[in-house]
Amino acid sequence: MRRHPAVTSLGERAAACYHRHQRMNLHAVLILFQIVVLLFAISLHEASHAWMAWRLGDPTARMLGRVTLNPIKHIDPFGTILIPLLCVYAGFPLIGWAKPTPVTTRNFKNIKRDDILTTLAGPASNLLTAIVATVILLVLKFVNAGTVISAMMATQMGMIDSTVMQSSPVLFPVTLLLYYAVLINLILMAFNLIPLPPLDGSHVVRHILPYNWLRAYDSIGMIGLILVFLFGGRFIGMIVSPMLNVFNHILLGM
Repeated sequence: MRRHPAVTSLGERAAACYHRHQRMNLHAVLILFQIVVLLFAISLHEASHAWMAWRLGDPTARMLGRVTLNPIKHIDPFGTILIPLLCVYAGFPLIGWAKPTPVTTRNFKNIKRDDILTTLAGPASNLLTAIVATVILLVLKFVNAGTVISAMMATQMGMIDSTVMQSSPVLFPVTLLLYYAVLINLILMAFNLIPLPPLDGSHVVRHILPYNWLRAYDSIGMIGLILVFLFGGRFIGMIVSPMLNVFNHILLGM
């Protein structure tokens, strides 16, 4: 029995439309997972600054409620909302930042040492999160190695294999979130270590600069942000790529 060409064409278009819609839904899942991980990562980053400052004698951020993982307390309209949206639109990995944690350095006993420790607490929390996520992924790998590898491929290729999602409806999303936790926390750590104001790296560098250079260095401001967007990607890549290769080697080799 021959099928009418019009019916066949209509069926093919319907099938193509269905698959396209399914791919869009799965891509939306990837974006949602990245947003969830980014919000957690930047909240932990800022909460770590606040906690370390409090432990070293400055209660300013703690009094303002910044020792919390509640992202509402840390949201910056530009860094937490606009920049991630632009990244999604451009197809870039999600990056962003929260509003700066207020620190009153005169409350520190040793201003130079304590300010550096408070500064490094943020990037250190992101590195620790990446390590913890990797350990959990290694445990899950013994349960289902294929799902963990599929999650790694999905994050790197920006697309999900629907058959894997259907066969592992619980384990696959969990491994996906955990691998994004590795990737995004490493990127956030590297981003904040860029030694340009107002990023964390600048707070370390300013303590080793001659006093008569400080005013010019601190005044970089918006120029520093422009330089970050122009050249920061290379710096981030120089740090993240080798570290991610190590994490991937651990996950694939064990």
